Amino acid sequence: MQITVIGGSGFLGSHLSDALTKKGYKVKIFDKKNSKWKTKKQQIVVGNILNLNSLKKAIKGSQIVYNFAALSDIGTAKYKPIETAKINILGTLNALILCKKYNIKKFIQASSIYATSEQGGFYARSKRAAEDYIEEFKNIYGLNYTILRFGSLYGERSDNNNAIRSIICNAIKKKKLIYKGRKNAARRYINVEDAAIACIKVIDRKYDNKYVTITGNKQVKIKKIFNILSNYFKIPKKNMKFLNEKYTGHYNIKPTTFKARVGKSLIIKKQKDFVVSLLKLSKKIENFI
Repeated sequence: MQITVIGGSGFLGSHLSDALTKKGYKVKIFDKKNSKWKTKKQQIVVGNILNLNSLKKAIKGSQIVYNFAALSDIGTAKYKPIETAKINILGTLNALILCKKYNIKKFIQASSIYATSEQGGFYARSKRAAEDYIEEFKNIYGLNYTILRFGSLYGERSDNNNAIRSIICNAIKKKKLIYKGRKNAARRYINVEDAAIACIKVIDRKYDNKYVTITGNKQVKIKKIFNILSNYFKIPKKNMKFLNEKYTGHYNIKPTTFKARVGKSLIIKKQKDFVVSLLKLSKKIENFI
């Protein structure tokens, strides 16, 4: 079976591509840059998810498509609403259109636990919108999907926007442990390699048209991470800093549930008679035609 991994040069995408190859799948990577970790058994198509011509080269001939391409850093997305919408919504739509065209068996989307949260800024909104489009493609065109809502990932190959990597880098370079949020913050961290294994499991048909949450099995406090790293790097407690920033876009301990906005009704008491207006409109259209 041939599988396309859109965003296969990235943090999670590259680990997924490796795990799929080990399982014996034919893997085609699509990304805007070459993968540092590509193996001889893997193909790669370099292109932009907003370019249908380059994207179709990656999707055509596959049976399963993973879409892991995204502007995924909440802090970056906070200041780039248009770019976030283009990549996370329009990019997903491009992939869906081509999956329909080439009769892909299943579309697997990397979403986030922020998709059902009040937090997460433009990133969360874009992921929620993408989920809606995917569901509607199933309703109209019958394209099967699985939507993966990831929690906090850590591990090798992440960039400096990753929270765990950022904490470690500051410990090494500045001899300080720094976290933007609060002292009581906690996360259900999952190693990226474990997450990649979970991504393969959802190929099974029992996950068709389902939402699957992928997080760690234990909640870890940021204070505990600080204590572990302070011992490892010999950093004194006075160099542990929680910045308590008012708005980071991130949740503190767990994301609060998104609540639908209920609107107020505004009814004009004195309105035009419907029957009279309908017949008047019909006459005008009749004369025009």
